[in-house]
Amino acid sequence: MARPVTLFTGQWGDMPFEEVCRRAGEWGYDGLEIACGGDHLDPSRWDDDAYIADRKAILEENGLKVWAISNHLTGQAVCDDPIDFRHRDILTAEVWGDGDPEGVRGRAAEELKNTARLAAKLGVKTVTGFTGSSIWKYVAMFPPVGEDVIEAGYQDFADRWSPIIDVFEENGVRFALEVHPSEIAYDYWTAKRTLEAIGDRPGFGLNFDPSHFMWQQLNPVPFVLDFAEKIYHVHVKESVTALDGRNGVLGSHLPWADPRRGWTFVSTGHGEVPWEPLFRALNAIGYDGPTSVEWEDAGMDRLQGAAEAIGFVRKLNAITPPQAAFDSAFSNR
Repeated sequence: MARPVTLFTGQWGDMPFEEVCRRAGEWGYDGLEIACGGDHLDPSRWDDDAYIADRKAILEENGLKVWAISNHLTGQAVCDDPIDFRHRDILTAEVWGDGDPEGVRGRAAEELKNTARLAAKLGVKTVTGFTGSSIWKYVAMFPPVGEDVIEAGYQDFADRWSPIIDVFEENGVRFALEVHPSEIAYDYWTAKRTLEAIGDRPGFGLNFDPSHFMWQQLNPVPFVLDFAEKIYHVHVKESVTALDGRNGVLGSHLPWADPRRGWTFVSTGHGEVPWEPLFRALNAIGYDGPTSVEWEDAGMDRLQGAAEAIGFVRKLNAITPPQAAFDSAFSNR
């Protein structure tokens, strides 16, 4: 299927936007999934027509388009509890403000609304990102908490995100939550519960990234099939596990490149994701949106990883369902 192959700029925020565009164009990408941050994209300038025109011109000069933008970092602060020094490091000074937690959450929510408005101005229908979670801190289940605490966490998510999704839907834009540890949805069942909590609204769906499924020992193929109508965007990202009896799935507080880790991210084409069954599943559900390469690899330079990933993804996208059933030739009718 001729899906666009895009490059997610989240790990390229230190590189000027024009430089990222130039390299992506030379490598042969169809476009970018542009992350808000650095000099790439500023949601506060959503109503600056000259700024919007400038972003579009840079993309066009390099033969690129944009089908999705991202605001993962700010989205994380909408529901997180606690809000602390980690958020100060990933948020803009404007969103962080004086660091008062509820103030941070409120300003983060307003930036997400502006991100929807920015997407509409760019002609983009999907924003990818995180939601944060007030209950991720309870994932280890000790000291134990009651079901009422977990239910309150999903209600907190719905209360904070429903007004944001109102603005998304008013602007004809969808938010695609990346199912990811530390979010309100991090696996199959929490994704189901999250969608139910927000009323299964058309403005809220999922960004599918199988790399997080592998180290959690989940099968990503049934997820695609079961959540077919809510797969709004796809990341092509890899991970590998090294569960040798000493290394665990929680990572042991070890850095990414440490061989004692039970899992780590690797560049596209070098991991354990069952890509061919996954792309066949994407064909089966009729997904025709972007397949966005997200480079994360502590052992491979991003210039190498991003340059070689595009050929790998194009080969997967070339898997095309036949026009007729393979056994139809045996029929006499």
